Amino acid sequence: MSAKPPSPDPELDAAMMRLAIEEAHKAMPSPNPPVGAVVLNAAGEVVAVAHHARAGEEHAEGLALAAAGDAARGGTLYVTLEPCNHEGRTPPCVDAVLSAGIKRVVVGAPDPNPSVVGGGAQRLSDAGLAVDVGVAGAEARALIAPWTKFITTGIPHIALKLALSLDGRIATRTGASKWVTGPEARAKVQELRSRHDAVAIGIGTALADDPRLTLRESALAPGGRSPIRLVFDTRLRLPLHTRLAQTAREVPTWVLTGADAPEEAEQVLVDAGCVVLRAPTSAEGRVDVTAAMRLCASQGIVSILVEGGAELAGSLLASRLPDELHAFVAPILLGPRGRPGAVDWAGPDTPGDAPRIVDPRWELCGRDAYVSGPLAFPARS
Repeated sequence: MSAKPPSPDPELDAAMMRLAIEEAHKAMPSPNPPVGAVVLNAAGEVVAVAHHARAGEEHAEGLALAAAGDAARGGTLYVTLEPCNHEGRTPPCVDAVLSAGIKRVVVGAPDPNPSVVGGGAQRLSDAGLAVDVGVAGAEARALIAPWTKFITTGIPHIALKLALSLDGRIATRTGASKWVTGPEARAKVQELRSRHDAVAIGIGTALADDPRLTLRESALAPGGRSPIRLVFDTRLRLPLHTRLAQTAREVPTWVLTGADAPEEAEQVLVDAGCVVLRAPTSAEGRVDVTAAMRLCASQGIVSILVEGGAELAGSLLASRLPDELHAFVAPILLGPRGRPGAVDWAGPDTPGDAPRIVDPRWELCGRDAYVSGPLAFPARS
């Protein structure tokens, strides 16, 4: 007679799922979702913890079960995302679960992939395992929120970052913008960069600030990965002497341009090591941001941090694309004639029509105020 599945313990289940979520944060396996797993033996002792490190490598469930070995038999598997039931670059995870002799599987979030929803949990249940889905569900869903948007919409998860004065400016009347915010805020931006697949700016910011958009060694993303640098440049004006072009062979640098941009300018940038991607242009004559974001997703970019400038931020907000906002407000006044404002767009008709941060988180970064959170857009009338 086979052993009975371990009995559910709500407090233990929640604690083990949070341990699996913590483990999942150790890597960014884009374009795959971050996943963590914990294995308990039949006596309720943790015998293995693992995470999915890189796309194409072993998934968290398989790694944890392999590490547990025979100790997994009769035990419980906690996994942040429903085990896959389809053949990809690795075998289906449900096969490993069934082979390991696990009696109970606890899942944080169901798989939102439209082609596999419910498949893994159902197969495990059909095989006689006890399956519980939704433990620490809000935290498990938050873990994969960028990937969920990517896999269900074909558009990357977009975080918009603004650094502005008390009167909403990002530069003085002479165009000087270094530095509006202090070193603590800039350190926080380094942390934000490390959590995204790509960092994006507009050509205006590239020309005015000549940024590197790189990470300090201490802020490198899990696995030492540096985010791709994206420049929205409708007419391919990025000069070869900029630090972005000069370092394009060292750090991936993509230029998103319009369909009619000069081919000669494209070849010059390609010869420098840049990748040039062409997208349709909008009615305003700029790169169509929605089409460009779909193009980025088709290349495997799951999440993007947009750092500037005002035109790019405005285009994204007008298209209702940003998923979250990170705003750093410095306690300085740059004047009503400062140029430009933080966002260049027509904006809402009334405050009630304005996009706003849901459940904003406020903190101090040195002398600067930092507010962040998911961005919500009112329903269109």
